[in-house]
Amino acid sequence: MNTPADPSYRWGSEDLDLDAYLERIGFTGDRTPTVATLRRLVYLHTTTIPFENLEILLGRPILLDVKSLQDKMVRHRRGGYCFENATLFAAVLERLGFGVTGLSGRIFLGEDDRLLPATHAGLRVTAADDDRAWLCDVGFGSGPLEPIALTPSADEFTIGAWRFLLERDTDELGGALWTLHSFSHNGWTRRTFSMNPQYRIDYVVGNHYTSTSSHSPFLTRPVLQRIHPEVHHMLDGTTLITDYPDGTGESRDLERSEVSKVLTEIFDIELDEADNDRLDRVTVGS
Repeated sequence: MNTPADPSYRWGSEDLDLDAYLERIGFTGDRTPTVATLRRLVYLHTTTIPFENLEILLGRPILLDVKSLQDKMVRHRRGGYCFENATLFAAVLERLGFGVTGLSGRIFLGEDDRLLPATHAGLRVTAADDDRAWLCDVGFGSGPLEPIALTPSADEFTIGAWRFLLERDTDELGGALWTLHSFSHNGWTRRTFSMNPQYRIDYVVGNHYTSTSSHSPFLTRPVLQRIHPEVHHMLDGTTLITDYPDGTGESRDLERSEVSKVLTEIFDIELDEADNDRLDRVTVGS
């Protein structure tokens, strides 16, 4: 169908400072909406902008308008969680001329089949030089580092050295449901994506639950992640977890005095003294 005139159906790219965003992630070169450009953008975004929930713990709201996102994540060099990353990245892709559709995702942990709310955000993207649709998930925290073609395959594949498997199924009403499996030291985890389009207002609703509900884990402790081709770092409360593509990993409990140093050196986040003090109080007992 034709895109409706209501701007809520689009991603707010008119408010984006594209040059500042591209400088933030270190992107140079061709800006045409090709698959090669998409691959480079996904890689740089996921390896540069960390996953983090600190604003919630610091008592500030998570805002999803593009001006607020770029002020936080671009100008102040902070990170964000899935709704923030997906919304900002969608605005970038829209501005560059890619086709962008929001997706709703649901995360399953390990072998646990408990039904958790669909509070993950991904993107379905099309490029000018390729007929395929691509899954871009820049807000999960542990990759993938490239877009994945939405083409069913029974074979495991790697992106860098990280292992994945993509399956196509149908939901209860016969709609397409894609499941992305990823491997870590915890074994295989999976996230499912419905092909029912999501818009910015839908992300606002999911974001409200994730950032305010007593059932959300992001209200209880710091959760930060940063992915690289050779290593994935995660701070869960005061436990620093290091994960490698071969399935090995290690963890250690931090002293409270170490947290701010880890934020800077591993996650590239520098808080001012007042925010570090607030976060220190939150992490007590986490």
